[in-house]
Amino acid sequence: MFERLAGAGVRAIWVSLLVAIPYLLLPAGLGDATALVVLLAFLAGLMTFLEYATHYPSVLEFRDAPPLNRMRFAAAFLVVLVLSLILRADHSPTQLGLLLQALGQMLGNWLDFPYSPVRLAILALPADAPQSLIDAVRMATALAYALAGSVLVLFLLVLHFSAWPVRGGAFNVWVNLPMFDPTKGDVLLRLQRDARINVMLGFILPFLLPAVLKGLAGWVDLKVLTNPHVLIWCMMIWACLPANMILRGIAIGRVADMIDEKRRRTYAEAKLVDSA
Repeated sequence: MFERLAGAGVRAIWVSLLVAIPYLLLPAGLGDATALVVLLAFLAGLMTFLEYATHYPSVLEFRDAPPLNRMRFAAAFLVVLVLSLILRADHSPTQLGLLLQALGQMLGNWLDFPYSPVRLAILALPADAPQSLIDAVRMATALAYALAGSVLVLFLLVLHFSAWPVRGGAFNVWVNLPMFDPTKGDVLLRLQRDARINVMLGFILPFLLPAVLKGLAGWVDLKVLTNPHVLIWCMMIWACLPANMILRGIAIGRVADMIDEKRRRTYAEAKLVDSA
């Protein structure tokens, strides 16, 4: 019990830190947002603590199937931290910040080719956007997608070289997929369908979101991205949401493969018994 509560507390601290990083490293955003940041960090930490402190699941998927959720969190944390350090270098230059800034500019130039997420992000900006905003969006988008993509590749390596999600123990579908109802229809077909939908949406979203933002240009002033806090969270969502959907699709696909393999083994054993 103590181990579970301690683990939940550590996770809550990390999630709260994620929410507070931009405010801690950068000048204040839109007005004095100290109270709002503290409230959001507290609520995020509290929800995380309550989720992991209990034995029973609520909404978080793959709670007992590490390291999937750790990788999801690592992608968001790295994107927020790196972008905060880069944008902080404009006000308080440090060697690390300037190095990350140079790396981001280099990645931005490499990934700024036709139909890439970086080029689409730039095209979504207003025609009269200042050059400084264009450069910042190019750099932030390139770094965010590079970090999220690296985490995705790392998870694929984990799948290839390990028996995830079993890893020496039983896989509890109810705990790890609490929102999935196994009583409706064929479980295997539904899992395979959900896996394909998540992977497809993950690949489509980086190209769909810029078009949506361009269509909302009349209602939303995209020059608000000149605010570093807004830029960080927008880029984090833009890069990590598709990556998380792909991760979820791959994970659900692996669970479906496990169920399919178990069914095949059961049918094969039943045939052997009948033939005997």
